Amino acid sequence: MLDVIWNGLKDSFLMAWEVWWALVLGFGISAIVQAWVPRERIERAMSGSGPRPVALATGLGAASSSCSYAAVAIAKSLFQKGASATTALAFQFASTNLVWELGLVLWVLIGWQFTVAEYLGGIVMIVLMAILLRVFVSPQLEERAREHAQAADTGHQHHAASAELSWRERIASVGAWSDVAHNFRGDWKMLWKEITLGFLLAGYIAQLGNDFFNGLFIKNAPAGLTAIENVVVGPIIAVLSFVCSVGNVPLAAVLWSGGISFAGVLAFLFADLIVLPIVAIYRKYYGTSFALRITALMFVTMVIAALAVDGIFSALGLIPTGPRPSRDDIFGSVQLDYKLVLNIVGLAIFVSLFWLTRRRGATDPVCGMKVDRERAVTAQHDGHTYFFCSEHCRHGFEEEHA
Repeated sequence: MLDVIWNGLKDSFLMAWEVWWALVLGFGISAIVQAWVPRERIERAMSGSGPRPVALATGLGAASSSCSYAAVAIAKSLFQKGASATTALAFQFASTNLVWELGLVLWVLIGWQFTVAEYLGGIVMIVLMAILLRVFVSPQLEERAREHAQAADTGHQHHAASAELSWRERIASVGAWSDVAHNFRGDWKMLWKEITLGFLLAGYIAQLGNDFFNGLFIKNAPAGLTAIENVVVGPIIAVLSFVCSVGNVPLAAVLWSGGISFAGVLAFLFADLIVLPIVAIYRKYYGTSFALRITALMFVTMVIAALAVDGIFSALGLIPTGPRPSRDDIFGSVQLDYKLVLNIVGLAIFVSLFWLTRRRGATDPVCGMKVDRERAVTAQHDGHTYFFCSEHCRHGFEEEHA
């Protein structure tokens, strides 16, 4: 038992070591976009329906945070403000399947083919979702869901970083980089549990050995039957594991090593938006009927997209056909090589950005968010200055201490 515990922890650490630099780089790029592109501009651009708002939602989602929970919350905000269900769902798909950090981690762990397939599959899912939406959701149900979302709104919306500076001025501005740092820290705060759980699950599931997976997936069957079974089993594993966003990539690597098909890996990765906690959030935001229907819609698009991309890659001869990566290949080792250098650089960036939030930041006493003191909403109470992320938090604080 002690050997299993030790080996599971060791393999979890080694997998994290493989991708640490890619995670920091991806989150850094996401934080820059979030800090320097005004949220109001995004909301105006994506209001309404049609190809243009959907295309904008896809592009902006791809440039945003990969946190599934954050993506769902932002999509709800867009939906409340007039974005169509198609646009809101397109944003969710893009922000969890077309983001930098996810592609980098996939490339590092199991190969560039999975990165390209993930990105292509994300686009295919958005197209399928736009086509099939009305099969699952009527205009009347969509409007009832919007009313439900507006009634459920807490009014708690963190303000976007200021964008009055030019790009050149932002690069030279400590305040602008402080905005980046606070978004960087916020993303890690939202997602670190998911990422950690993903590595731990991967580390311990790897201890089961490939025999476990050989019994889970169909073997020695026609390729079509294997792919269909795997694209159904893959999302079920994702739903039951509760891991989403970048956190499910380590487990995807273990599943690939254990025998799941290329299509099955893709379906597993796509399913981070239908894990049980997120389905519960859909129900809270939009009501039971709309939540169940969009969950069914997403499941169908994920399965079809995984099979479609698998078919395209098969026709082009791009599906990896060599030996599956071994346990040593996936988990790697700590050596004096380029990964050591990249991870040290990643650690330096991570520490620097967190240090900047500590130097310039204060904690919102209502929501616990770290905010920049120079940009925060403030209030005085008993001779002390309190800093808030939004007017909503300040109002709640003042009501409580009136």
